[in-house]
Amino acid sequence: MGGLFGVVSREDCVDDLFFGTDYHSHLGTRRGGMAVKNPEGFIRYIHNIENDQFRSKFEQDIQKMSGTKGIGVISDDDDQPLLIRSHLGKYAIVTVGVINNADELMKEVFDRRMIHFAEMRGGEVNPTELVAALINQESSFEEGIRSANEAIEGSCSLLLLTEEGVYAARDKLGRTPVVIGEKEGSFAATLETCAFPNLGFEIKKFLGPGEIVLMTEDGVEQKKPPGERMQICGFLWVYYGYPASTYEGINVESVRNRCGAILAKKDNIEIDMVAGIPDSGIGHGLGYAGEASIPFKRPFVKYTPTWPRSFMPHDQSIRDLVAKMKLIPIKELIQGKKVLFCEDSIVRGTQLKDTIQRLYDCGAQEVHMRPACPPLTFGCKFLNFSRSKSELNLAARKAIKEIEGDESKDLKEYSNADTKKYEAMVEKIRERLRLTSLKYQRLEDLVEAIGLPKEKVCTYCWDGVDLK
Repeated sequence: MGGLFGVVSREDCVDDLFFGTDYHSHLGTRRGGMAVKNPEGFIRYIHNIENDQFRSKFEQDIQKMSGTKGIGVISDDDDQPLLIRSHLGKYAIVTVGVINNADELMKEVFDRRMIHFAEMRGGEVNPTELVAALINQESSFEEGIRSANEAIEGSCSLLLLTEEGVYAARDKLGRTPVVIGEKEGSFAATLETCAFPNLGFEIKKFLGPGEIVLMTEDGVEQKKPPGERMQICGFLWVYYGYPASTYEGINVESVRNRCGAILAKKDNIEIDMVAGIPDSGIGHGLGYAGEASIPFKRPFVKYTPTWPRSFMPHDQSIRDLVAKMKLIPIKELIQGKKVLFCEDSIVRGTQLKDTIQRLYDCGAQEVHMRPACPPLTFGCKFLNFSRSKSELNLAARKAIKEIEGDESKDLKEYSNADTKKYEAMVEKIRERLRLTSLKYQRLEDLVEAIGLPKEKVCTYCWDGVDLK
């Protein structure tokens, strides 16, 4: 998915920029980059962080950086920040999101006589370069950002480092958060608010959908007011977001605790312990255990010093290896026990199947699972959170194909927890994973745990509803 951080200060901002960007490393992507502006010009560094921590890659670079304003990014694939020279002036840009109509937008740019785009690996164009090209078509940064956001199908939140300050803009439907923080002499923009506390920032403002602001050392000026319609990604609270982060004033860990509690309220099962698959499953598991008054234990512990997050590698076999090696079972807690574990979700189920088998190998008597969200029936087309190349790789879609005999075109009944087809799909998934029982969170209960109206939360991956 990716994350971004920007800062403007009356004094040197490099330390805040370095640590603020690093606090997005859990988003687990492949490139990291930072750019600062000082009287001599722009300084930029970009590194591959697929097999190294962000800090280790940049700790030497920051000794050569200085400036009172800067932007940083953890990116999915594309090199960022980009340094751009245009009729608007020199600037640096970072983006987070997905552009689904990139080919159409490139054609429009070509029609306006732009000469070329540089190709990345696989023949793709750097989406951040495309966004910059769209911005450059207009007469000001404000109008350029507004025009680009309106033209993009998908999502695009961004930061622009300019001579006058840092522009921060949230995508037009607010699928990703952008939050402004303040401390004496400094302002910052971040995707994850967990970047703020240890750097001394307090939350000043949650940008609304499509809102644009300009941060300078003197303050934050609104350049475009927010739109009324919002579709923030519900999966941020379920899985992607860091426990200490807050979106729309709602803390991630609190939502996970509520998810687990709701699962427990609607359950009636005899078990010896509740567990959570590290890391995101822990918050859900603690909520379940607290509500059910059943001990929470750790039959798996996570070895983190050298292993990246398991969805990072592009190769499935390497992802599976990472997932296995970083989770170490504790046989003494598992043997002879009836274990219920909470997990954020079931995506493909490949890594999960191995995890469940290891519980049985350690002598578990029963293994029950309670995912914190409904079955993922549709691939995300807004934030690139799943590496699956096809929706048919999703565990739910595999089950549907088994039931229907081919790829079903009508998935509505499978997204409704009150239908027989839904029950049959869940049973297929349970059988494949060899679980004693499997019970998903209902969508209305997940929305209740988040605490926003359903129409303000993107639930496309669960129910296929796209409120464009």
